[in-house]
Amino acid sequence: MSSVAATDVTLEDVVAARAFLQKHLERTPLVRREGVCAAVGLDVWLKCENLLPTGAFKVRGGLNLVGRDPSARAGVIAASTGNHGQSLAYAGKVFGVPVTIVVPHGANPHKLAAMRANGATLVEHGNDFEDARLECERRASSLGLRYVHSGDEPYLIAGVATATLEVLEQRPDADVLIVPVGGGSGAAGAAVVAKALRPGVRVIGVQAAGAPAAYLSWRERGPRETPSADTFADGLATRSPFALPQSILAELLDDFVLVTDQELYDAMRLLLIEGHLVAEGAGAAATAAAVKLAPHLAGRTVVGWISGGNATEASLRRALV
Repeated sequence: MSSVAATDVTLEDVVAARAFLQKHLERTPLVRREGVCAAVGLDVWLKCENLLPTGAFKVRGGLNLVGRDPSARAGVIAASTGNHGQSLAYAGKVFGVPVTIVVPHGANPHKLAAMRANGATLVEHGNDFEDARLECERRASSLGLRYVHSGDEPYLIAGVATATLEVLEQRPDADVLIVPVGGGSGAAGAAVVAKALRPGVRVIGVQAAGAPAAYLSWRERGPRETPSADTFADGLATRSPFALPQSILAELLDDFVLVTDQELYDAMRLLLIEGHLVAEGAGAAATAAAVKLAPHLAGRTVVGWISGGNATEASLRRALV
């Protein structure tokens, strides 16, 4: 990982991002469902990022980068399993910027269709995100396009961090924020805002047990890669850590937990049946972590991110078994 510091993203950056994004996005709801609270055994509030235009939190970052970074004006290229690519495709359509996304074979077909619908050019390459990323970096260099890394981008982190500003305005009594981690931009942004405005708020990251690269890197305070990413939750399926989010998480994150795919499916079902909310695997991770951590969080007000709602039919059927 390259040498970066948490100060590469500040509260002032997040405030500036919100001022810009207010013209393009409405504040997402923060809701409480009695059935979810009863099942988890906690006072749980759900930050519904699944209701954003692309069905996922990353659009905040895509709009902030493509709309504000002069180097993006001529066109951008990125690797993605879905939500990062969707965010850039959507932003490219809004600002008239050409977008190319390199995706692995077998990526979520709904996310691919959404990228194409927003005008992005798709290149399918490799078996997973890491394969797609390496091909993307090769193409970016040869074509001279602005490469947008899915995590090591201050504009992206500042953009997605605006969700935490909303949470702390809506629930100033929040004690714990639980945020899913793939590359870590969402949790990093949440930590930057929370520790600047409410240092006593605990920020907890959650990742899939089958794809623990970010978790291992945080725990061992150094980059750790895994040979595979064995999870159905594509938003959590990374095999290597991202430098900028990791630098922030190492400094500011309070705790980090892993959840199994079965726990993710169970959380998807809970959110659908008791919460009346559709979450993809990554989007259900915070709820799965809340269930796992409930004995340690009793009496606290917990906010969990539903980071995305782009679930496949197959994953929903599996969750309802």
